Amino acid sequence: MSDQLRAELARIAAEMGAADVPFIVERPRDPSHGDWATNLAMGIAKVQKANPRTLADEIVGRLALPAGIVSRTAVAGPGFINFWLAGDELAEQLREIIRQGPEYGRSQAGAGRRVNVEFVSANPTGPLHVGHGRGAALGDLIATMLQWTGHDVTREFYINDAGVQIDKLAKSLWARVQQAAGREAEIPEGGYHGEYLAEAATALLAEEGPGFADRAEVEAAPVCRAFALRSQRIEQDELLRDFGVVFDVHTSEQSLYDNGKVASALAVLRDKGLLFDQDGAIWLRTTSFGDDKDRVLKKSDGSYTYLVPDIAYHVDKFARGFEYLIDVWGADHHGYIPRMRAVLVALGHPGDSFEVPLVQLVKVVRGGEEMKMSKRAGNFVTLRDLLDEVGIDAARYFFLMRRGDTPFSFDVDLAKKQTDENPVFYLQMAHARMAGIFRVAGRTVDEVGDSADVAGLPAPQDAELLKALTAFPETVARAAAERQPQRITSYLEELARVAHGWYHHCRVLGEPAAVEQGRLVLARAARIVLGNGLKLLGLTAPDRM
Repeated sequence: MSDQLRAELARIAAEMGAADVPFIVERPRDPSHGDWATNLAMGIAKVQKANPRTLADEIVGRLALPAGIVSRTAVAGPGFINFWLAGDELAEQLREIIRQGPEYGRSQAGAGRRVNVEFVSANPTGPLHVGHGRGAALGDLIATMLQWTGHDVTREFYINDAGVQIDKLAKSLWARVQQAAGREAEIPEGGYHGEYLAEAATALLAEEGPGFADRAEVEAAPVCRAFALRSQRIEQDELLRDFGVVFDVHTSEQSLYDNGKVASALAVLRDKGLLFDQDGAIWLRTTSFGDDKDRVLKKSDGSYTYLVPDIAYHVDKFARGFEYLIDVWGADHHGYIPRMRAVLVALGHPGDSFEVPLVQLVKVVRGGEEMKMSKRAGNFVTLRDLLDEVGIDAARYFFLMRRGDTPFSFDVDLAKKQTDENPVFYLQMAHARMAGIFRVAGRTVDEVGDSADVAGLPAPQDAELLKALTAFPETVARAAAERQPQRITSYLEELARVAHGWYHHCRVLGEPAAVEQGRLVLARAARIVLGNGLKLLGLTAPDRM
């Protein structure tokens, strides 16, 4: 319905000489304001310097929607136009939910556009922490929403396996090897102190033999480096799979150097006149892109700065045929976004082809007190610890409840509650209740069919539930377009509230035949939409709780 209404409003806007004026069609917050609303009149008024209410009346007069779709319209406030759906249209939308079943909520708005979503990309220097978990949930849902709206999506993990931090990891592991052999050894300055490296040292000695600890450090360092990277990557991948996150592509930073892509990117930058040499170093003219100073790419000692492989990596993504790049980064990288975008624009890529949703850190709270650290990691709460305590469904849902770029306190006690206070329990219980209706009736959902006399359903809660269900596709489309996963959780929580209210106030079985049939169809549709929403979030949809 929203697409049909939007198309009709676009036609009217063109007739009124305002084809380029942006407008929205959305669900009003207050149900008394109708089922859909548009700000088209106010948009045209702003451009044409006209009275928005007068324009709204004109738009209403020009409407030519098929009969049986809209029962009435009203102009409200400064010029909003509100629409109420007719019973025929509501009945058709109910049938459409059931016809589409597991596909309901999907669309082809993305038209097969190729999108690369890169997220998590944690340094392979230690266990994943809860901040990584938030980024994983956010990135995975962004990718899924884009898939649901027709995009061709690739999930990618960038392995930061080059540079100083990896050298420190290898040296830290070597120190742990010496300690495991009963010798005094200090973790190097800036190294890694977690117990996970003590575990890795034991595993390395088991693999290489106890004599490995007697080798010269210069000889052992490459072995330590390779083993540490391999073991950490295996652990990261296993944990992310347990969390329901699977990547299509893993790209190694070191490979960008080894296969010449870093050198190639520098050559392209030089050919475009974006590099200059000074004081034995190679500089990038970032002041030409609005930066406060030019940036060093290659130091006078011959080593590269972090910006170089990042440029090469993003150039390579575009070379692989992606139209849009979405990188989910920690909020501490905020200042890095315009610099990277400017470089890509200078290389000929559209500015809007590169997006960076940001993820703020997570504070884990139990009993009102912040949990400070994990015994194994040493200085932070690991994602594994959290999953073991609250479960995958609760962890994913809680990470997605708020905008990623806002600070978040993860309440462990709330996540473990089996009550209506816990939003994920409340949502899953709504799905289970819809399924339970059919168990009590002794009928399968397929037996019920899709035929219902919507107009004959007597309670206002019947219409409220149906209208809430029909908002799902629009919610998914908007959340995907705006990269705002919390729109999905907010919608599902409201739908669960409406579904629970309907369940308590509207008897299904034992009512007159037409009412019983109508409510069974409505329960079937509610189960579909709640199940699809849970699937979209990567959660289970239990039929019993």
